[in-house]
Amino acid sequence: MSVPAGQATSFPPDPLFLGFDVGGTNIKMGLVDNQGRTLVKTMIPTHQERGPADACRRMTEVGRQLTADAGVDFAQVATIGLATPGTMDIAAGLLLQPHNLPAWWEFPIRDCLIETIGKPVAFANDANAAAFGEFWVGSGARYHSIVLFTLGTGVGGGIIIGDLSVDGEHSHGSECGHIHIEFGPHARICGCGQRGHLEAYTSAKAVVQRTKEALFSGRSSSLRDRLGAGGELTSLMVAEEASRDDRLCLEIVMETARFLAIGAVNLMHVIDPGAVIFGGAMNFGGPDSDLGRRFLERIRSEVRLRAFPTLAASTAIEFAQLGGDAGYIGAAGIARLQHQRSRR
Repeated sequence: MSVPAGQATSFPPDPLFLGFDVGGTNIKMGLVDNQGRTLVKTMIPTHQERGPADACRRMTEVGRQLTADAGVDFAQVATIGLATPGTMDIAAGLLLQPHNLPAWWEFPIRDCLIETIGKPVAFANDANAAAFGEFWVGSGARYHSIVLFTLGTGVGGGIIIGDLSVDGEHSHGSECGHIHIEFGPHARICGCGQRGHLEAYTSAKAVVQRTKEALFSGRSSSLRDRLGAGGELTSLMVAEEASRDDRLCLEIVMETARFLAIGAVNLMHVIDPGAVIFGGAMNFGGPDSDLGRRFLERIRSEVRLRAFPTLAASTAIEFAQLGGDAGYIGAAGIARLQHQRSRR
């Protein structure tokens, strides 16, 4: 339609999206624009013992306050993104039995939030949401497909191909931490109860357990002085001593890289992604530390030993960029996709 000269053209404002990333301790949230930029963000306690209905009420209150803080009308928020830990039924919007939210079992959380906030809600697994965040505006933004490993107390993961988050037929897709990398009766036991899973070798808990076993076997380490002074062994302590070139701790970190490379190659041969990305709290200092760079380079070198040459040469292996914001940004991005599809 033509507009007479001198007459202003009025366009509707771009939609905005609220992303909620629910954890066992805190709920991270942010108001995100159509380009994936965070306008304002905050965090509130989960208070899981109060139950999910209370959390939905508080998310609504704080989400409305966020839009006010950003100076925009709540009507401009098109869709809400909600990311929670599994287990879950994504299609039905149900939490099933999330292990770190015991008071939230068997609850229709998506519909509860729809009722309290009065907006459409896109429901996602938290690790898949983090992967989507990295794919949209993080380390994976240059690629058509990515695999994300999140390293922490456990090992989570997400797989994004195009605009598709690989959630699976039963909402258990992209469980990258539960790839089998070891077999036999002596394979390590994962937190899920099965033997030989990647998580049993590369989670923060696994790093601590492997280090304790090495110390118990009589290996020397600067850790002994720290533990003798009353400290509690953590993966961060292992990383700190590894960065000081403690031989045992450095071996543990590099062995963790080798195990992760095995998991990465398994997925590379199945999916052929553009990038494999490593995020989470246990990144051994990440790209800003010498240890983190050595850790990532060890993953790359181990991948080159095991992957098809074309894949090894062409698949990027990087650290994640978004840190703890990836979950709510990805939830907002998945909400954006739902909004776009609803308008077609």
